[in-house]
Amino acid sequence: MENSLMNANPSFRDYEFDVKQHNTDKYIETAQNVRLYVRDYGKGKPVILIHGWPLSNEMWEYQIEFLVQNNYRVIAYDRRGFGKSSQPWDGYDFDTLTDDLSEIIEQLQLEEATLVGFSMGGGEVVRYFSRHHGKGIAKAALISSIIPFLLKTEDNPDGRPAEKSENTATSIKEDRIGFLDNFGKIFFGVNIINKPVSNPLLEYYRNLCSAASPRATLQCAASLNTTDFRDELSSINVPTLIIHGDDDKVVSMDLTSKKAAEGIRNNNFIVYEGAPHGLFYTDREKLNEDLLQFLNS
Repeated sequence: MENSLMNANPSFRDYEFDVKQHNTDKYIETAQNVRLYVRDYGKGKPVILIHGWPLSNEMWEYQIEFLVQNNYRVIAYDRRGFGKSSQPWDGYDFDTLTDDLSEIIEQLQLEEATLVGFSMGGGEVVRYFSRHHGKGIAKAALISSIIPFLLKTEDNPDGRPAEKSENTATSIKEDRIGFLDNFGKIFFGVNIINKPVSNPLLEYYRNLCSAASPRATLQCAASLNTTDFRDELSSINVPTLIIHGDDDKVVSMDLTSKKAAEGIRNNNFIVYEGAPHGLFYTDREKLNEDLLQFLNS
């Protein structure tokens, strides 16, 4: 059946051949005893997808397929402590996480790549420019990103109170899976009136989060809530796409992407009306088209 379909449709045959030729999954050692799981699909200019907390590369399911079919090479990896990657005890600060990213870029010899960071992944995008000078990167995208600074301080009065992060940590320690179950509903904007995702899909994403190391879950939560990237925004010297939903109850757009757009010189800031944090699923068609337009521009 497959052979007859391929023979009857050369474009289908060529697409299947290309994907099989370049479709790999591998482990890349980024530090001693730390191996990161990496998916490397398609061919063309590379797009590196960095997942959010506390998910894994599987969150990009609907973007990977779309981008590969539109002639891009897609690299999606699991951050240390998450998914299928190693789960070391330490190394969940943004310097170390970004050094992991740098190793992937170096070992895969990527050039003219686009970095796409979702939520926490935005931190690695910005830190890569300030710490590694954006080597090999031609464009960047921040999706529902935590950038530039979440914590409430004297010079960031609209930020999150430290007590909120402490309460989150307590909830994770007491009942991590119960926390994730409730977090998923907020993440995708599920309430009595609005149910943009099915219950099975909510369970699927909860299970992806459950696979993360409990230590990594807590340590990364602390890092994303307390790391200040404000002085690093000026280091981003490539065209940057910023996308955020104005109904994001996890990461406030006013606190993050609006300010990021003020601090990054060359950017296109797009607001998704009514979109929650998890817009990579709820608004996937729009996100895919906006990403593709940005990549092709």
